[in-house]
Amino acid sequence: MRAHYDFSKMKGEKNPYIARLKQPITIRLDKGTVAYFKALATEIGMPYQNLINLYLRDCALQHKKLRLKWAS
Repeated sequence: MRAHYDFSKMKGEKNPYIARLKQPITIRLDKGTVAYFKALATEIGMPYQNLINLYLRDCALQHKKLRLKWAS
């Protein structure tokens, strides 16, 4: 492998699938929830937003549904 590569003359192309990869959203979460995922992400060594995304993706793939029972 070379010690140095010259990329200055490369013609770059935009990723045609970039729009399908991730969608930016705004979401409001409790401070405790964010703190939990940040701490867990630090332990694992990954960004906390990626960890939240992985958790939510797993919920969606497993068709997990939250069971809420409202008190009357």
